[in-house]
Amino acid sequence: MNFRNSRLAAWKLTLALMLSAILAAGSVACRNEDRAEQEVNEPEVISLLGKPLFRTPAEGEALAKLEAGLREAGARLEASPDDPEAIIAYGRALSGLWRYHEAIAIYTRGIEAYPDYAMLYRHRGHRYISTRQFDKAVADLGRAAELNDRDFDIWYHLGLAYYLRGEFDQAEPAYLRCLEVSKDDGSIIAVSNWLYLTLRRQGKEEAARKILDRIKEGMEAGENIAYYKLLLFDKGLKSEEELEKAAAESDLDMATIGYGLACRLLIRGEREKAFEMFRKIVTLPYWPAFGYIAAEVELARAQAQNR
Repeated sequence: MNFRNSRLAAWKLTLALMLSAILAAGSVACRNEDRAEQEVNEPEVISLLGKPLFRTPAEGEALAKLEAGLREAGARLEASPDDPEAIIAYGRALSGLWRYHEAIAIYTRGIEAYPDYAMLYRHRGHRYISTRQFDKAVADLGRAAELNDRDFDIWYHLGLAYYLRGEFDQAEPAYLRCLEVSKDDGSIIAVSNWLYLTLRRQGKEEAARKILDRIKEGMEAGENIAYYKLLLFDKGLKSEEELEKAAAESDLDMATIGYGLACRLLIRGEREKAFEMFRKIVTLPYWPAFGYIAAEVELARAQAQNR
C-alpha cells in the first residue's frame, strides 16, 4: 500500500469513528439527559471579552430541519468517504447547528487525507473565524488562496480574517482580489462593504470613494441587502435614521447593519455613539455573525489599549 492509499485508509477508519460519535451525540433522539444537560452548560466558544457563548442555532421545526440535514450529510459521507465535497457538506451541516469545533475536527481529518484540496482549508478557516481563532484562520485561508486564487469565498474570508486582526494593510489586497473575482451584484456588494471600511480605517478616503463608483441603485443584492443599505448610506442615498430602523428588524440585521454603521461613526469621530452600538451588538444571541465578531474585536481592542 502506497502512502496515498495508506492515508486514505486511515481517513476512512477515523471517519467511521467520528461519524458514529458525532451522530450519536448530535441526534435529539439519541441524546440522554446527561448529555443534553452537558451541552446546555458547556459553551461552544468563549468570546474575546471572556463571555461564554452557547449553541442556539434554532428551535422547534427549524432545529429539527437542521438536525435532519446533519443526518443526511452523515449518510452521504458514509456512502462516499472518498469525496472531499461530502466532507465539506458534513462540516457545513455541523456548522449549521453551531457545532463549530466538531466541524473543524472533520475538516482537519479531511485535510490530512486531501492536503491539496483548497476548499477544505477555506471552510476550516471560516470556522476558525467563528471560534475567534484569527491566526489559524489567516493560515488556512492563505493556504486555500495558494491552491485556488480565483474563488470569491476564499479571498472574502481571508480579507475578513486580516481585518479582524486589525491588519488593514493585509486585508486590502485580499479584498481587492476578491473584488476582481466577484461575478454578481451580491458578491460585489459584500466585498465592497468590507473593502470600503478597510480603506477608510487606513485613511485612504479617495480610494474608498472609488469603491462606491460601482454601487448603483437597483442592484440585485440578494442575501447581502444589509451591506447594500450601508453602501447606499455611504453614497448619501440613505440616512442614518433609515439604517437604525433597518438594524432593528432582526438580531442579524443589528449585528450586520449595526456594526457597519457603528464603524462608520467611529471613523468620523463619533466614538461614544459607536461604542454604545458595539456594546449593544454583543448582547445579542446571534454571536456567529461577522458583525458581532467585529464588534467584539473593537471592544476587546479598546479594553487592551486602556489597560
